[in-house]
Amino acid sequence: VQLVESGGGLVQPGGSLRLSCVTSGFTFKDYSMTWVRQAPGKEFEWVSDITFGGATSYSDSVKGRFTISRDNDKNTLYLQMTRLITEDTAVYYCARGYPELNVWKPESRGTQVTVSS
Repeated sequence: VQLVESGGGLVQPGGSLRLSCVTSGFTFKDYSMTWVRQAPGKEFEWVSDITFGGATSYSDSVKGRFTISRDNDKNTLYLQMTRLITEDTAVYYCARGYPELNVWKPESRGTQVTVSS
């Protein structure tokens, strides 16, 4: 199993970024997928998930600003982030299924998002 996130960077408040998670080693289309983030000094936080059928869920902190999507032909998960705020600064990880965040360990390196003026 391999998950490789990309698309992070430094952005000003109000800006946008699109994260990608390219996957391999499992049948992507059969799995729900989740975005998780970890801000400096804080616990892992669930951000959003998408079922294999395309149904989506969002945390209250990102609802209306972030959009999760998937391309099963490309085995890739996306997170479109708009109207970014400083509190969105974190390392963003993708995960298979619905990880139990109190015991979960990332399978990937994540991608750093820094929102700062």
